[in-house]
Amino acid sequence: MATRYYITLPDGARARGADPDLSFTAQTGEGFAAELQAALRGDGLFERWRRKQDEPDEVDRSLAATDPDATVEGAQDDLHIDLVVTSSIPGAVLKQRLRLLAGSAWELRDVKSA
Repeated sequence: MATRYYITLPDGARARGADPDLSFTAQTGEGFAAELQAALRGDGLFERWRRKQDEPDEVDRSLAATDPDATVEGAQDDLHIDLVVTSSIPGAVLKQRLRLLAGSAWELRDVKSA
């Protein structure tokens, strides 16, 4: 069952994770949406993160979940970015991906059934 997540990046310029190899690089709402959508639809971000772990083979495989039907819409209003994510990915996985991409510079505003 899909869930709709309403996420805000209060300052797009600060929405960067701790590791530049895993972090958002986007500058626009549409760019942030495209990067997050790719991170949910495929396992590329997860695999790059997993390879950086001390024991990559011991990483919890539930964090590798993907949703090929995930969609992310992005809109920019001055400095902040609003993202609407529709996905069947578990909330814990979505949050982990957002922490990798944006660090702590994001806010979950609402969650609804899609």
